[in-house]
Amino acid sequence: MRKIIHIDCDCFFAAIEMRDDPSLKTLAVAVGGSVDRRGVISTCNYTARAFGVHSAMATNYALRICPQLVLIPHHFNKYKEASEGMHHIFQDYTDLIEPLSLDEAFLDVSASTHCSGSATLMAREIRQRIKKEIGITASAGIATNKFLAKIASDWNKPNGEFVILPTEIEGFVKNLPVNKLFGVGKVTAQKLQNLGIIYCSDLHRHDKIELTKIFGRFGERLHQLSRGIDDRQVNTSRSRKSVSIEHTYPNDLHGIDSCIKEIPRLYQSFQERQRKSSSQKSIHKAFVKVKFADFSTTTVERRADCPTLEAYQDLLKEAYSRAEQPVRLLGIGVRFKEEQYLGNLAQLELFPS
Repeated sequence: MRKIIHIDCDCFFAAIEMRDDPSLKTLAVAVGGSVDRRGVISTCNYTARAFGVHSAMATNYALRICPQLVLIPHHFNKYKEASEGMHHIFQDYTDLIEPLSLDEAFLDVSASTHCSGSATLMAREIRQRIKKEIGITASAGIATNKFLAKIASDWNKPNGEFVILPTEIEGFVKNLPVNKLFGVGKVTAQKLQNLGIIYCSDLHRHDKIELTKIFGRFGERLHQLSRGIDDRQVNTSRSRKSVSIEHTYPNDLHGIDSCIKEIPRLYQSFQERQRKSSSQKSIHKAFVKVKFADFSTTTVERRADCPTLEAYQDLLKEAYSRAEQPVRLLGIGVRFKEEQYLGNLAQLELFPS
């Protein structure tokens, strides 16, 4: 029986800023890009969230719904230092650590003898040490697998913990909304809802074969997760799924010709990033991402083992034709062959290096 802890800091960037400037603690605080650069909110504290501010929201809109919002630029050196401090704490309990981002990680403490082998006591002690040594709060989820531990860490936020015992898994999961499952986004959630599937217990009415017919290979994953099954190991080395680059323009791009002219510059920057990534993996697909002036986003991808500038321009034409609106963001990238990373579910990096 595995013992998995998921540690997730509470409003990490904002928490670091409030730690360093206590006068911010009673104010609505957000960390993000500036309005004049069409920035977005990276994270915000719970006071700001009460006004409806959330991560990935345009900074301009966040300031409209919360005029008193204190906007702070990123200080990545501080965040990285805090993250490294937390990982030093984790290493006192286990070597099996899988970072998901600067502020969260999975820990496999199955073989750890700390706290008499109690994962719950270890999680509590880790949280206490993060508060004392780093100066911020973190929440924890404790369960027998990664899926349940991550769900649990969000259950009693902020500054809380939640344990899902083996005997509680069946009862817990059956009442879990399906949009909490890994990989279920808005489109899949709507498709499930159209089938009358709202909770995991609703998925139990459909066998694996039926779900696979409807959702492809993801149907098998739905079948497993809806029963609390997740056999993924805590991976100490993470595998990159893709490499990409994107740019938000200070002024909207009008017309397909204006967009096409930007691709060579993006392509050059992308090639530099791809070289720096030093990846030896085989490219499977090329993709283009477009965010329009109304904030709607579309992505077009196509199989390609060595995508050219012209290939990206063709993908852009297809993406642009879906809305034909002014464009605020363009991105291009590649995805690697699936067998290279299958089973290593990773959270997308918000700030790729």
